Amino acid sequence: MRLSDAEWKVMNVVWEHHPAAVRDVLEALESDTSWAYSTVKTMLARLVDKGALSVRKRGNTSLFDPLVSRHEARRSALMTLAERAFGGGFGSLVQHLLADEHLSPKERDELRTMLSEDQQPANEVGDPS
Repeated sequence: MRLSDAEWKVMNVVWEHHPAAVRDVLEALESDTSWAYSTVKTMLARLVDKGALSVRKRGNTSLFDPLVSRHEARRSALMTLAERAFGGGFGSLVQHLLADEHLSPKERDELRTMLSEDQQPANEVGDPS
């Protein structure tokens, strides 16, 4: 599932605060965006149409819950990145990460350790898989 940058922002709020109403998402993104209520409502509806969120009514309020876990969305985004930028090769992607100047020595060591031990990183708190 492909998510735009704006959709990632909305999904991050819903993953952290579900069920979430439009107003909840708007308030959580208030300091980061200048979106109107109608913009957030439209984005949530688009995410429902994409199958990323479910919606249910409680009185006059629509409540949104994730149908896709953060882990699944990240995996999909990573696969898209690997395909677009590295011809589908994860080896090239990992080489690039290890050589990246922006990674701290600790982050490089952690990545090398995970690769050498063939570990899978643990899911983050609040990240149902």
